[in-house]
Amino acid sequence: MTTIVTRFAPSPTGHLHIGGARTAIFNWLLARATGGSFFLRIEDTDQARSTEENTRGILDSMAWLGLSHDGEIVYQSRRFDLYNQYIDKLLASGHAYYCSCTPDEVEAMRAQARARGAKPKYSGRCREKGLAPAPGGPDMVVRLKAPLSGSTVVRDLVKGDVAFDNAELDDMVLRRTDGSPTYNMAVVVDDSCMGVTHIIRGDDHLNNTPRQILIYQALGLPLPVFGHVPMILGPDKKKLSKRHGATSVMEYEREGFLPEAMLNGLVRLGWSHGDQEIFSREELVRAFSTDNLGSSAAVFDRDKLLWLNAHYIKETPDAALAAMLGDFLGRLGHPGADAAYLARIVPLLKPRAQTMVEMAEKAVFFVIADGELAHDQKAVEKFFTSEAKGHLAALWELFKTVSPFDQPSLETAVQGYLDATGVKFKLLAQPIRVAITGTTASPGLFETMDVLGRERVLARMERALAL
Repeated sequence: MTTIVTRFAPSPTGHLHIGGARTAIFNWLLARATGGSFFLRIEDTDQARSTEENTRGILDSMAWLGLSHDGEIVYQSRRFDLYNQYIDKLLASGHAYYCSCTPDEVEAMRAQARARGAKPKYSGRCREKGLAPAPGGPDMVVRLKAPLSGSTVVRDLVKGDVAFDNAELDDMVLRRTDGSPTYNMAVVVDDSCMGVTHIIRGDDHLNNTPRQILIYQALGLPLPVFGHVPMILGPDKKKLSKRHGATSVMEYEREGFLPEAMLNGLVRLGWSHGDQEIFSREELVRAFSTDNLGSSAAVFDRDKLLWLNAHYIKETPDAALAAMLGDFLGRLGHPGADAAYLARIVPLLKPRAQTMVEMAEKAVFFVIADGELAHDQKAVEKFFTSEAKGHLAALWELFKTVSPFDQPSLETAVQGYLDATGVKFKLLAQPIRVAITGTTASPGLFETMDVLGRERVLARMERALAL
């Protein structure tokens, strides 16, 4: 049985978006599920639009998602000599020819075809001229001598057989006047030289596939297996775009999503395994098959992704979450929190947070300096009545003596105060909470006080009494 070899081939003309990330995931899973190889190729032949920053963003996104590749990264910009060797082979075998038609002349041919209701394409004017480059002669492109009749059939893993009329596929350019290869030519050479056996990609590439097949056939190369998955749609059933929210992979990382949630969420956009929704990475590798790739467009649901992210936050060990929490607190301007202290905060917040940004925002009051804690003014006006302040002052004295200063002892001490004064807990809970957290929403009051510790609690209560 042939070893399966897949690849992911992004262009660094922009950020890696979630549609591209899903393509990478499908190819990675197919390779890992079958014991094959997964290669990474950077298609940076567009020198004007490709940037180092975008290339770094792609590599960072792949690393964050845990999509490890085999072998060295292939950069198309370093392989022009290789592509031209294959183009020269096509010229020598008569499967390609030089064309001296200018862009304006080609556009005129297309306009004429449109005028008579035909497919707008190059007319083949230079097809049989036998042109050859000469010093001082006109700049010429190299075109494929494509078949004029019959059809080219794409045998697709997802869509089944899709036939294209060869009469509508013009003699495509393989090499530009500056000597650079075109996209379709470079892709075929790379996939062949890299030994790629299976290509899963978005169905926006489907129209390129018959053209690539013609190049494979002209070169006498074996065809890979193609699978074109439908594009991801937004909730409005239109192509996913920035108007639907963040679409760059690393933008989701910045928003506090976990890579496990992104991997799980993206793979379910166009692939299924029964009714199962949540998969570990290992389960995905065991279960993945191209047989279960969907032929209908999947709709991106941010709420479902948030639900998945909340699940993975709950499942992540506290120590790992504490490290992430420290990072996100630093991004919010509160760096340097003690790791052991953060590990005590995490269990209080993980049931309440859908993203790491949300967790960090909820954790700020734990790490901010006591003198910098801001109190919600409306809450102060509502809960800091003269009666409440009197109780706060009494509790401040009481908390000085509670030992140990932990959740059970604090609960016991406050209950004793309630029994002695006849006061209801609801009269005290929010004033204490606002005093020590600045807000009316926090984890359990006694758990919060336990983590903050006696010194912080007393300092914050004393400051609140002065408001």
